[in-house]
Amino acid sequence: MSLFFQFILDATMLGGLYALMTVGLALGLGVTRIINFAHGDFIMLGAYAAFFSFAAIGIDPLFALPFVAVVIAGFGAGVFKMIAKRAMAAPRINQILLMFGISLVIQNLAVILFTGDARSVSTPYSLSASEFADVWFPHGRIIVFLVAVMIVVGLVLWLKHSELGKATMAVAQNEKAATLMGINVSSVYLIAFGINAGLAGATGVAISFLLTITPFMGFHMLVKAFAIVILGGLGSIWGACIGAFVLAFAETAVAYYVPNGIGWAEGVAFAVLLAVLIIRPRGILGQEVEEAH
Repeated sequence: MSLFFQFILDATMLGGLYALMTVGLALGLGVTRIINFAHGDFIMLGAYAAFFSFAAIGIDPLFALPFVAVVIAGFGAGVFKMIAKRAMAAPRINQILLMFGISLVIQNLAVILFTGDARSVSTPYSLSASEFADVWFPHGRIIVFLVAVMIVVGLVLWLKHSELGKATMAVAQNEKAATLMGINVSSVYLIAFGINAGLAGATGVAISFLLTITPFMGFHMLVKAFAIVILGGLGSIWGACIGAFVLAFAETAVAYYVPNGIGWAEGVAFAVLLAVLIIRPRGILGQEVEEAH
């Protein structure tokens, strides 16, 4: 029974991290319809920002998180305004190649600036844990889960109750109708892409004290995030959250209950994704995404 409770706890903590990693990508895709292949690299930049802040001036990653998120959001908005925006009317394959190119540029700049050496952030709560009734509560993962809950709830409240958030949802639902209602669609695109980048940066900060930091860590995050977005339903924030927990529980169950399951757990994302695409191609919440603006 203690193993079962440990499984529930670990899966829940992992689901929170996956949700934080994915909601920004889901929002950006739902609004701009651009598949952001640089999402994982924004995560990587956030992790490096947390590392250098901690190593240089001793700022705890949790205190650095809001500042890093704002900086990465600004960087992402700049990338969109100067580069990605120009490809919005282009064929889908052109957008994919452009964003993939941006990803490669960011990765190689990171190698040049930061070297390929693996880095890590060591805080008092990184590896500490408490035991209760034979169940271990890892402090670092619990903190990341709480951060994820606060950020996702804040994003949902902003979308539902602020004028700008409602405008963002309107553009996501119907761009032409939003334009007729007087919404500045171009500004909404810029904000949505910036939020996508900012949330990715926040994810990077949150995992900086849990995982090893390298210039190429973003690719693994990108693949997992895309699997979750497709699983939950393209462009759906709630679908992304549900997909995050479905995948987290599936991966953790394989790791816990299948012989040599830790080695198989990484492939669960694609097995679950394949099953969903066969049974329900639009994903769990099934939001249809327009092909063009």
